[in-house]
Amino acid sequence: MALFDRDRREENPRTRRLYALWELVYTLVDFGAAAAFLVGSVLFLYESQQTLATWFFIVGSAMFAFKPTIRTVRDLKLASMGDVEDLEHEARGD
Repeated sequence: MALFDRDRREENPRTRRLYALWELVYTLVDFGAAAAFLVGSVLFLYESQQTLATWFFIVGSAMFAFKPTIRTVRDLKLASMGDVEDLEHEARGD
């Protein structure tokens, strides 16, 4: 199967569990990024907190940038899981 194939996640219990775990990580990063931007925005209301606010924005930006990496790693893992199982079936003559 091709990389980023949406059907790959439903192949077996292992792929469903892996997909769910990575979706949880993705969602947690999403919430973390949103929280960092929200806190940073509030901190920008206070001149004395602008440096800290900037750091919250940098962390939030890094988290948003990390999201495509999470999806790519997940899909690479799912693709490799399917290939190994296909090879096992071929080796057994299934």
